[in-house]
Amino acid sequence: MMHHSYVKTHWSLKSTAEVVSFCSSTSYPPILTRIHRPTRLIIFVATPPVHVCSCWCCFMIGRLFGNVSQRVPSLLYRVSLMMKPQVVFVLGGPGAGKGTQCSKIVESYNYTHLSAGDLLRAERAREGSEFGQLIGNYIKEGKIVPVEITINLLKKAMEETMQKDEKKFRFLIDGFPRNEDNLQGWNNVMDGKADVKFVLFFDCGNEVCIDRCLERGKNSGRTDDNRESLEKRIQTYLQSTQPIIKLYEKHGKVRTVDASRSVDKVFADVKAILDKEG
Repeated sequence: MMHHSYVKTHWSLKSTAEVVSFCSSTSYPPILTRIHRPTRLIIFVATPPVHVCSCWCCFMIGRLFGNVSQRVPSLLYRVSLMMKPQVVFVLGGPGAGKGTQCSKIVESYNYTHLSAGDLLRAERAREGSEFGQLIGNYIKEGKIVPVEITINLLKKAMEETMQKDEKKFRFLIDGFPRNEDNLQGWNNVMDGKADVKFVLFFDCGNEVCIDRCLERGKNSGRTDDNRESLEKRIQTYLQSTQPIIKLYEKHGKVRTVDASRSVDKVFADVKAILDKEG
Protein backbone atom coordinates (compact mmCIF):
# COMPACT_ATOMS: atom_id res chain seq x y z
CA MET A 1 0.00 0.00 0.00
CA MET A 2 1.17 3.48 -0.84
CA HIS A 3 0.86 4.88 2.65
CA HIS A 4 3.24 2.24 4.03
CA SER A 5 6.01 3.08 1.55
CA TYR A 6 8.15 6.12 0.75
CA VAL A 7 8.54 7.16 -2.86
CA LYS A 8 11.08 9.81 -3.93
CA THR A 9 9.82 12.05 -6.69
CA HIS A 10 11.53 14.96 -8.47
CA TRP A 11 9.72 18.07 -9.55
CA SER A 12 11.20 21.23 -11.01
CA LEU A 13 8.86 23.71 -9.41
CA LYS A 14 9.93 27.24 -10.31
CA SER A 15 8.13 29.29 -7.67
CA THR A 16 6.47 29.18 -4.28
CA ALA A 17 3.13 29.64 -6.04
CA GLU A 18 3.68 26.38 -7.98
CA VAL A 19 4.58 24.57 -4.76
CA VAL A 20 1.39 25.75 -3.07
CA SER A 21 -0.64 24.77 -6.13
CA PHE A 22 0.96 21.32 -6.10
CA CYS A 23 0.18 20.87 -2.40
CA SER A 24 -3.48 21.60 -2.90
CA SER A 25 -3.81 19.24 -5.87
CA THR A 26 -2.02 16.10 -4.69
CA SER A 27 -3.53 13.49 -2.38
CA TYR A 28 -0.09 12.83 -0.87
CA PRO A 29 1.17 16.11 0.57
CA PRO A 30 4.90 16.46 0.00
CA ILE A 31 7.56 17.29 2.54
CA LEU A 32 10.43 19.39 1.26
CA THR A 33 13.73 17.62 1.84
CA ARG A 34 16.20 19.45 -0.37
CA ILE A 35 16.51 22.28 -2.88
CA HIS A 36 19.18 22.11 -5.55
CA ARG A 37 20.32 25.53 -6.83
CA PRO A 38 20.54 27.04 -9.36
CA THR A 39 18.34 24.37 -11.09
CA ARG A 40 15.69 24.72 -8.38
CA LEU A 41 15.17 20.95 -8.45
CA ILE A 42 13.03 20.12 -5.41
CA ILE A 43 13.08 16.57 -4.02
CA PHE A 44 9.95 15.42 -2.21
CA VAL A 45 9.06 12.29 -0.30
CA ALA A 46 5.49 11.08 -0.70
CA THR A 47 3.86 10.40 2.68
CA PRO A 48 0.54 9.13 3.96
CA PRO A 49 -2.40 11.56 3.71
CA VAL A 50 -2.00 13.36 7.04
CA HIS A 51 -2.44 17.06 7.85
CA VAL A 52 1.05 17.99 6.69
CA CYS A 53 0.33 20.02 3.58
CA SER A 54 -1.25 23.01 5.31
CA CYS A 55 1.54 23.14 7.88
CA TRP A 56 4.19 22.88 5.22
CA CYS A 57 2.58 25.63 3.11
CA CYS A 58 2.35 27.90 6.13
CA PHE A 59 5.99 27.19 6.91
CA MET A 60 7.13 28.05 3.38
CA ILE A 61 4.98 31.22 3.17
CA GLY A 62 6.19 32.24 6.61
CA ARG A 63 9.78 31.89 5.51
CA LEU A 64 9.07 33.86 2.34
CA PHE A 65 7.50 36.80 4.18
CA GLY A 66 10.09 36.53 6.92
CA ASN A 67 12.87 37.10 4.41
CA VAL A 68 10.98 40.02 2.87
CA SER A 69 10.31 41.65 6.25
CA GLN A 70 13.99 41.43 7.12
CA ARG A 71 14.90 43.25 3.92
CA VAL A 72 12.18 45.94 4.03
CA PRO A 73 13.80 48.21 6.68
CA SER A 74 17.14 48.36 4.85
CA LEU A 75 15.34 48.86 1.53
CA LEU A 76 13.26 51.70 2.94
CA TYR A 77 16.38 53.24 4.43
CA ARG A 78 18.14 53.18 1.06
CA VAL A 79 15.08 54.68 -0.65
CA SER A 80 14.88 57.46 1.94
CA LEU A 81 18.55 58.30 1.31
CA MET A 82 17.94 58.34 -2.42
CA MET A 83 14.97 60.66 -2.05
CA LYS A 84 16.95 63.17 -0.01
CA PRO A 85 18.31 65.89 -2.31
CA GLN A 86 22.05 65.55 -2.92
CA VAL A 87 23.40 69.04 -3.51
CA VAL A 88 26.56 70.49 -5.04
CA PHE A 89 26.93 74.23 -4.53
CA VAL A 90 28.49 75.87 -7.60
CA LEU A 91 30.32 79.10 -6.79
CA GLY A 92 32.57 81.58 -8.55
CA GLY A 93 32.59 85.19 -9.64
CA PRO A 94 30.20 86.59 -12.27
CA GLY A 95 31.41 85.38 -15.66
CA ALA A 96 33.44 82.48 -14.24
CA GLY A 97 31.48 80.06 -16.43
CA LYS A 98 29.24 78.46 -13.79
CA GLY A 99 26.17 78.26 -16.04
CA THR A 100 28.11 76.96 -19.04
CA GLN A 101 29.78 74.21 -17.03
CA CYS A 102 26.54 73.26 -15.27
CA SER A 103 24.89 72.76 -18.67
CA LYS A 104 27.70 70.42 -19.71
CA ILE A 105 27.46 68.52 -16.42
CA VAL A 106 23.71 67.98 -16.94
CA GLU A 107 24.42 66.54 -20.41
CA SER A 108 26.87 63.96 -19.03
CA TYR A 109 25.64 63.26 -15.49
CA ASN A 110 22.32 62.75 -13.73
CA TYR A 111 22.17 66.24 -12.23
CA THR A 112 19.51 68.94 -12.35
CA HIS A 113 20.84 72.48 -12.68
CA LEU A 114 19.20 75.12 -10.51
CA SER A 115 20.51 78.65 -10.93
CA ALA A 116 19.61 80.89 -8.01
CA GLY A 117 19.95 83.89 -10.33
CA ASP A 118 17.72 82.36 -13.03
CA LEU A 119 15.06 81.46 -10.46
CA LEU A 120 15.12 84.99 -9.09
CA ARG A 121 14.91 86.54 -12.57
CA ALA A 122 12.00 84.22 -13.46
CA GLU A 123 10.20 85.19 -10.26
CA ARG A 124 10.83 88.87 -11.01
CA ALA A 125 9.25 88.43 -14.45
CA ARG A 126 6.33 86.31 -13.20
CA GLU A 127 3.05 88.16 -13.47
CA GLY A 128 1.56 88.85 -10.05
CA SER A 129 4.75 88.10 -8.11
CA GLU A 130 4.75 89.90 -4.78
CA PHE A 131 8.56 89.94 -4.79
CA GLY A 132 9.15 90.94 -8.42
CA GLN A 133 9.88 94.62 -7.84
CA LEU A 134 12.02 93.92 -4.78
CA ILE A 135 14.10 91.30 -6.64
CA GLY A 136 14.54 93.67 -9.58
CA ASN A 137 15.91 96.43 -7.37
CA TYR A 138 18.40 94.13 -5.65
CA ILE A 139 19.67 92.67 -8.94
CA LYS A 140 20.08 96.09 -10.52
CA GLU A 141 22.16 97.29 -7.57
CA GLY A 142 24.27 94.13 -7.56
CA LYS A 143 23.06 93.31 -4.05
CA ILE A 144 22.08 89.93 -2.61
CA VAL A 145 18.34 89.20 -2.54
CA PRO A 146 16.90 88.36 0.93
CA VAL A 147 17.65 84.74 1.76
CA GLU A 148 14.04 83.75 2.52
CA ILE A 149 13.03 84.46 -1.08
CA THR A 150 15.96 82.58 -2.64
CA ILE A 151 15.69 79.50 -0.43
CA ASN A 152 11.95 79.17 -0.94
CA LEU A 153 12.46 79.28 -4.72
CA LEU A 154 15.25 76.66 -4.53
CA LYS A 155 13.25 74.40 -2.20
CA LYS A 156 10.19 74.61 -4.42
CA ALA A 157 12.23 73.82 -7.55
CA MET A 158 13.84 70.74 -5.94
CA GLU A 159 10.51 69.43 -4.67
CA GLU A 160 8.82 69.86 -8.05
CA THR A 161 11.72 68.15 -9.84
CA MET A 162 11.67 65.13 -7.50
CA GLN A 163 7.89 64.83 -7.68
CA LYS A 164 8.09 64.58 -11.46
CA ASP A 165 10.95 62.05 -11.41
CA GLU A 166 12.06 60.35 -8.18
CA LYS A 167 15.41 59.51 -9.78
CA LYS A 168 16.19 63.23 -10.11
CA PHE A 169 17.56 63.84 -6.62
CA ARG A 170 20.99 65.30 -7.48
CA PHE A 171 21.17 69.06 -7.87
CA LEU A 172 23.71 71.64 -8.95
CA ILE A 173 22.78 74.86 -7.15
CA ASP A 174 24.52 77.61 -9.06
CA GLY A 175 25.30 80.97 -7.40
CA PHE A 176 24.29 80.01 -3.86
CA PRO A 177 25.09 80.53 -0.99
CA ARG A 178 26.47 83.97 -1.78
CA ASN A 179 26.99 85.22 1.77
CA GLU A 180 26.82 84.21 5.44
CA ASP A 181 23.13 85.10 5.62
CA ASN A 182 22.45 82.72 2.70
CA LEU A 183 24.35 79.95 4.43
CA GLN A 184 22.60 80.41 7.77
CA GLY A 185 19.24 80.53 6.04
CA TRP A 186 20.02 77.30 4.18
CA ASN A 187 21.08 75.56 7.38
CA ASN A 188 17.94 76.73 9.19
CA VAL A 189 15.52 75.64 6.46
CA MET A 190 17.27 72.65 4.85
CA ASP A 191 19.18 71.07 7.75
CA GLY A 192 18.39 67.34 7.65
CA LYS A 193 16.37 67.79 4.44
CA ALA A 194 19.27 67.90 1.97
CA ASP A 195 22.90 66.75 1.88
CA VAL A 196 25.54 69.15 0.59
CA LYS A 197 28.22 66.94 -0.98
CA PHE A 198 30.76 69.66 -1.75
CA VAL A 199 31.32 73.10 -3.28
CA LEU A 200 32.44 73.24 -6.91
CA PHE A 201 34.46 76.46 -7.10
CA PHE A 202 35.26 78.04 -10.46
CA ASP A 203 38.27 80.25 -9.80
CA CYS A 204 38.72 83.04 -12.35
CA GLY A 205 40.41 86.46 -12.38
CA ASN A 206 38.21 89.56 -12.05
CA GLU A 207 39.18 91.11 -15.39
CA VAL A 208 38.55 87.88 -17.27
CA CYS A 209 35.13 87.65 -15.61
CA ILE A 210 34.25 91.24 -16.50
CA ASP A 211 35.31 90.83 -20.13
CA ARG A 212 33.24 87.65 -20.46
CA CYS A 213 30.15 89.31 -18.97
CA LEU A 214 30.45 92.35 -21.22
CA GLU A 215 30.68 90.07 -24.24
CA ARG A 216 27.72 88.05 -22.96
CA GLY A 217 25.75 91.26 -22.36
CA LYS A 218 25.68 91.99 -26.10
CA ASN A 219 23.14 89.18 -26.55
CA SER A 220 21.94 88.15 -23.09
CA GLY A 221 19.58 91.04 -22.47
CA ARG A 222 20.53 90.95 -18.78
CA THR A 223 20.32 94.34 -17.10
CA ASP A 224 23.28 93.51 -14.83
CA ASP A 225 25.71 92.71 -17.68
CA ASN A 226 27.17 96.23 -17.80
CA ARG A 227 30.44 97.48 -16.35
CA GLU A 228 28.87 99.49 -13.50
CA SER A 229 26.77 96.59 -12.24
CA LEU A 230 29.62 94.13 -12.83
CA GLU A 231 32.05 96.06 -10.67
CA LYS A 232 29.47 96.10 -7.86
CA ARG A 233 28.85 92.37 -8.30
CA ILE A 234 32.57 91.63 -8.22
CA GLN A 235 32.92 93.56 -4.95
CA THR A 236 29.93 91.73 -3.47
CA TYR A 237 31.48 88.42 -4.52
CA LEU A 238 34.88 89.27 -3.00
CA GLN A 239 33.43 90.57 0.26
CA SER A 240 30.57 88.13 0.78
CA THR A 241 30.97 84.93 -1.26
CA GLN A 242 34.69 84.22 -0.98
CA PRO A 243 34.48 83.95 2.85
CA ILE A 244 31.83 81.20 2.37
CA ILE A 245 34.16 79.33 0.01
CA LYS A 246 36.97 79.59 2.57
CA LEU A 247 34.63 78.32 5.29
CA TYR A 248 33.79 75.19 3.29
CA GLU A 249 37.47 74.84 2.43
CA LYS A 250 38.30 74.49 6.13
CA HIS A 251 35.97 71.48 6.21
CA GLY A 252 37.59 69.93 3.14
CA LYS A 253 34.46 70.37 1.02
CA VAL A 254 35.74 72.60 -1.80
CA ARG A 255 36.77 71.31 -5.23
CA THR A 256 38.56 74.08 -7.14
CA VAL A 257 38.81 74.39 -10.92
CA ASP A 258 40.86 76.96 -12.85
CA ALA A 259 38.05 78.60 -14.84
CA SER A 260 40.22 81.05 -16.80
CA ARG A 261 40.87 78.45 -19.52
CA SER A 262 38.75 77.23 -22.43
CA VAL A 263 35.37 75.61 -21.81
CA ASP A 264 36.60 72.13 -22.78
CA LYS A 265 39.71 72.27 -20.61
CA VAL A 266 37.67 73.42 -17.63
CA PHE A 267 35.11 70.68 -18.17
CA ALA A 268 37.85 68.02 -18.33
CA ASP A 269 38.78 68.97 -14.76
CA VAL A 270 35.12 69.05 -13.73
CA LYS A 271 34.61 65.53 -15.08
CA ALA A 272 37.61 64.25 -13.16
CA ILE A 273 36.15 65.69 -9.95
CA LEU A 274 32.66 64.26 -10.49
CA ASP A 275 33.99 60.85 -11.49
CA LYS A 276 36.05 60.75 -8.31
CA GLU A 277 33.23 61.96 -6.06
CA GLY A 278 30.81 59.47 -7.53
